Amino acid sequence: EPLENSFDGDALYNILQKKSVPVKNAIMDASLVVGVGNIYACEALFRSKINPLVKANMLTNDNCQLLAENNKIVLQEAINSGGSTLRDYVQSSGGKGYFQYNFNVYGKDGEPCNICNNEIKRVKQSGRSTFYCEVCQG
Repeated sequence: EPLENSFDGDALYNILQKKSVPVKNAIMDASLVVGVGNIYACEALFRSKINPLVKANMLTNDNCQLLAENNKIVLQEAINSGGSTLRDYVQSSGGKGYFQYNFNVYGKDGEPCNICNNEIKRVKQSGRSTFYCEVCQG
């Protein structure tokens, strides 16, 4: 569970060292990490400057420290802003979430990166869209 104290870079590193799938797929696998959906995976990887296509077992301990921290930050920001309202989703209270106004890459394919101005790319991974900046996430 990414929001628990036990979820840190060392724990993530130990989980990912056994996985040769792309890192985005690994952190979205609920049997490995709970609660990191497509949007939050894209955003955490962007903030961590990690290419979502790189194999999970290729990440260094430092990469995992940063990714664990950014997973926590992204999830907490999403919770604090009521989640992400895409299409017709609303919260149980009837309100809309506002985290989508903080997206750096998700859903922004073809737009300039707000860090380097390079075009945000979109690829499919396991049937899901992945958004990333080739420059910032090398």
